[in-house]
Amino acid sequence: MTDIVYPPIIFTAKTLFKVLGIRFDIVGTEYLPRAGGAVIAINHTSYLDFALSGIPADRAGHRLVRFMAKDGIFKHPIAGPLMRGMHHIPVNRDAGSQAFRDAVRALKDGELVGVFPEATMSRSMEIKEIKSGAVRMAVAANVPLIPMIVFGGARILSYGCKDFTRGRTVAMTIGAPMHPTRSDDAEVFNERLHQQLQQLLDETLDRYPKPTPSEIAAPDGLWWLPARRGGTAPTLADAEAIETRIRAERAAGREPVGKEEHPNAGS
Repeated sequence: MTDIVYPPIIFTAKTLFKVLGIRFDIVGTEYLPRAGGAVIAINHTSYLDFALSGIPADRAGHRLVRFMAKDGIFKHPIAGPLMRGMHHIPVNRDAGSQAFRDAVRALKDGELVGVFPEATMSRSMEIKEIKSGAVRMAVAANVPLIPMIVFGGARILSYGCKDFTRGRTVAMTIGAPMHPTRSDDAEVFNERLHQQLQQLLDETLDRYPKPTPSEIAAPDGLWWLPARRGGTAPTLADAEAIETRIRAERAAGREPVGKEEHPNAGS
């Protein structure tokens, strides 16, 4: 596949990250294949996750990741042509079978396909319920399923947060490949994937820089850290309540009050 658009975008992203002074802590790049297809299942907490989660593959073997993303962004007059130029895969939630077929075709062609199985960003910074599409794609294409955690991007750009303070740390952990087969129950294997993502998240949090006194004393508290780790992010249940309220406001035709609110707002 010829790539004219993707390399300059990567260069631009790397330049931006350098300007921001982002410190990358990446573990597990040896698990990313240097050739051949694989599904990369990634957690989702920030608007930067698409750019950040492609870095390990680039570092490991200058490989490109084709991400599955909501088709709305492909309709944007500026982002749309870029997304298509990078050969990312549009997902229409009302006709997801086409996206599935496109992803499987890319995998069989030897591409890395990035999937965010939580579908939407996690306000709790925990692993939400995940969809089984990543597992089913790996089975259909007969390729490995690789779990990945990205943590720290939310502190830069996420719900209600736009903070370009230099020197933030972004930690990433890639887990060992998983190999679902047609004999596996997709939902049972999906639970295994969820457990693996949870374990990788804990490993990532264990080595993430401890909060400084000034961060602890900040007015918003440690909103970017899970509650069970001493942070002030909402619990999974509280985060779901926020999402439920936002969905209800949208259904009622109102602009959601919490659309861009801080993750712990209303908790």
